[in-house]
Amino acid sequence: MSDLKIILTEDGSSSLINLELNETYHSIHGAIQESEHVFIKHGLAFFAHQNISKEISIFEVGFGTGLNALLALKYAQENCIKIRYTTIEAFPVDPLLIHELNYPKILAFENSEKYFQKIHSVEWNKEEEITSYFSITKINEAIQSAQLQSESFDVIFFDAFAPDKQPEMWELTILQKITEATKPKGIFVTYSAKGQLKRDLISLGLSVEKLPGPPGKREMTRAIKP
Repeated sequence: MSDLKIILTEDGSSSLINLELNETYHSIHGAIQESEHVFIKHGLAFFAHQNISKEISIFEVGFGTGLNALLALKYAQENCIKIRYTTIEAFPVDPLLIHELNYPKILAFENSEKYFQKIHSVEWNKEEEITSYFSITKINEAIQSAQLQSESFDVIFFDAFAPDKQPEMWELTILQKITEATKPKGIFVTYSAKGQLKRDLISLGLSVEKLPGPPGKREMTRAIKP
């Protein structure tokens, strides 16, 4: 995707807009606050508080700018929890754009800039340890063709472009593949609260919750696998 432009969102953090789709990578009301609310607070932190585990495995659909990965690393460091992070992205962002994103500066935790650049510089399709608490595997492939191991992830960050922009990412077959790759008691979180999404997740046997969304969005979705 070459038609990308950096924008500034309302919380001061940067994001990207895909000019071809006319779709932003994050909420215009705040990139960091959206990711922290949806994926960290109601995803990773929720799972960690509900389950005693020395290691948490995360699967992210849509690596994008790497913001969710950086926030997960930050959580791992602050809480001394080992996280194995797997993320898939069919269209990696140009490194020149990545260097202009201001997440490390705003988050400003120890070595945030170093870790952010390392997350982006690691080799694709190979697990690499970033810190003693965080390792990452980046898969350069479309989710449609990816082979996911059954019951291998605790938390799913579903961060694809919106259903009305990329409906093929939200099809039942994709959600089924991801559900099968989720461990029992695992959770699925996304910013979307579309009715069809919730109906599909229920049809796959998940318990679906409608939660308050981040600033600028009324609702979001969390689903738990029995």
